[in-house]
Amino acid sequence: MAGAEILRIEVVYALPDTQHVIAMELAAGASVRTAIERSGLLQKFPEIRLAHDKVGIFGRVVKLDDGLDDGDRLEIYRPLVRDPKEARRELAARGKTMGRG
Repeated sequence: MAGAEILRIEVVYALPDTQHVIAMELAAGASVRTAIERSGLLQKFPEIRLAHDKVGIFGRVVKLDDGLDDGDRLEIYRPLVRDPKEARRELAARGKTMGRG
């Protein structure tokens, strides 16, 4: 019998000015929750609240109990400070755009 399959993944938490990427290896069958807990990001950033914040794999929202695949990029999302649609409406009302220019 061959050894257990190893998954190589990244767990990512982005702040406005920096991105924290933790590369790690886990046993096959590991869950999203397990990866986040073992990444150390919960201890480093106590504002992360898994019960409320969304998480995703390559931009697709997933559940904490979902499994991982080799090569996954697991992302922890921060809550929005402001609704982007509302911000665009306010800028448009003032004759401005969100673009650089």
